[in-house]
Amino acid sequence: MELGFWTTLYIFMLAAFTGYEVISRVPVILHTPLMSGSNFIHGVVVVGAMFALGHAETPLEQAIGFFGVLLGAANAAGGYAVTERMLE
Repeated sequence: MELGFWTTLYIFMLAAFTGYEVISRVPVILHTPLMSGSNFIHGVVVVGAMFALGHAETPLEQAIGFFGVLLGAANAAGGYAVTERMLE
């Protein structure tokens, strides 16, 4: 099943909107556990990006995979740093 550009863009926008709506309704007391869970998910995203990078064939796919790994790793590291500061 191959998705077109507009379908993929629509799914991305829907996921971003849904994520914003869900996160904005989380009580303050649950922010630290939510951050820990999202850090775990970011780790899984980094593994998936590395897998995609390993199967990239064109230079564009390799560049996108590299930036996916780079941004995912930075996001996970930043999330752990913020979680640590929240727990102090």
